[in-house]
Amino acid sequence: MKIIIASIQVPFIDGGSVLMTQGLKKALIKFGHQVEVVTIPFKFTPVEYIDDLIDFWKNQDFNNFNGHHIDMVIALQFPAFYVQHKNKVLWLMHQHRSVYELYNENIATLEDKNLKEKIKKTDIQEFLKIDKRFSMCQNISNRLLKYNNITSTPIYHPPYREDKFYCEDSYNYIFCPSRLEELKRQDLLIKAMQYTKTDIVVIIAGDGGQKDNYENLIKSLNISHKVKLIGYISQEEKETYYARSLGVFFAPYDEDYGYITLEAMLSSKPVITCKDSGGSLEFVIDNETGFITQPDPKIIAQKLDWLYSNKKEAKMLGENGLKIYKEKNISWDNVVKKLLGNKLNYL
Repeated sequence: MKIIIASIQVPFIDGGSVLMTQGLKKALIKFGHQVEVVTIPFKFTPVEYIDDLIDFWKNQDFNNFNGHHIDMVIALQFPAFYVQHKNKVLWLMHQHRSVYELYNENIATLEDKNLKEKIKKTDIQEFLKIDKRFSMCQNISNRLLKYNNITSTPIYHPPYREDKFYCEDSYNYIFCPSRLEELKRQDLLIKAMQYTKTDIVVIIAGDGGQKDNYENLIKSLNISHKVKLIGYISQEEKETYYARSLGVFFAPYDEDYGYITLEAMLSSKPVITCKDSGGSLEFVIDNETGFITQPDPKIIAQKLDWLYSNKKEAKMLGENGLKIYKEKNISWDNVVKKLLGNKLNYL
């Protein structure tokens, strides 16, 4: 089949959406299909731009291109899932979060409110036209049901370079790789380190808009000897940091999916997350594969110290995580089989 993956592109920002799109394309090609990814640049402001982009995607007909019949479109995210096609499958990465779970009525302008109503109405109209609706995790399916009263089926997919993650004997550090952004909440971990009583150290990898704020926070708390911001690292370096860590901290606010949880499990490392962290809660089992805590630095500090003081038990938590990952049948083959149903052509 000729298949188009409809997505968006945010210039100069690479993240989970890019990896997911590339992984899906590669998997579909493995099954013998011709695949193209069609993207349109996206920016979060101004409101007028987003409003125009909605109308643009709604008016795109992907049934035929230059004499080529397109057999299927797989739509991933807002507003690309508005594209028109007779055989459109939704594998929802995320909606426009700013008008759903991140919407703040107290600071919203009239334009924001109008955009919210338009997006919610259009989402419902377009999703109801799609017979096969999937999401990339249960958390996203829950949101779709909560805000739009529309059902979908979660399909988990593996992180990039799934087979490259490994485990070594642990060093006395907690690893925290992610973009340095407010929603990722690395500040919880930084603040927790002022309360730890052991010699545990934190290594935070990544770059982003909160870098300066985090550097200032570390300095103000006088914990530069306990928290290291190491900036951008390569994929190979990241895999090594995982392998040698005592555990992984990943506690964003209401995350969509979260590759970091899966990468930690593949590295046989326990995960500390929070009760409001979203996607990570679908994998972390409290006291079995890690810890689920309140987003409270003092409580997080207690869990950090526990990992340091109970290394044998911490290792067992990590091993449990790898076992549970394997039990969930997280694979690209499974993704393709569910998205395409009986239209497979495996090579």
